[in-house]
Amino acid sequence: MSKISKFFKGGGSAASKGRGGPSPQEALARLRETEEMLSKKQEYLETRIERELAVARQHGTKNKRAALQALKRKKRYEKQLNQIDGTLSTIEFQREALENSHTNTEVLKNMGYAAQAMKKVHENMDLDKIDDLMQDITEQQDVAQEISDAISNRATFGDEFDE
Repeated sequence: MSKISKFFKGGGSAASKGRGGPSPQEALARLRETEEMLSKKQEYLETRIERELAVARQHGTKNKRAALQALKRKKRYEKQLNQIDGTLSTIEFQREALENSHTNTEVLKNMGYAAQAMKKVHENMDLDKIDDLMQDITEQQDVAQEISDAISNRATFGDEFDE
């Protein structure tokens, strides 16, 4: 299969083909890899900027042309560095948004599971049966209280006789 046909037919990974897109974990991993690569390039450019600055200082007034060339290269490297900073900022924002979306999806999924579990628990409950049960419990508590009151009254055994 040619490269062009792969491109137009979506020559992505096998995992991505079946679902219509990468998983959040795959996308996060790629974003992190890109962040690492750009960070390394940042470090490289920073050392190049320092090196060009050292070259410019070295040539100083002795060889103005070489010093100017070094300063021009330094300026180009600084421009690239600024672009990488902006790109890193965008990637970081996208990664955080994807992480938040993934978290929200998981929370929503778990809330759905909880709702299904509650529905299953309440499946066999009927409000009329619950109301009847509560009335029965209240009646039995009243009977128990009457029995308790009757038992707790002092027995007077003859103290009540009127002379």
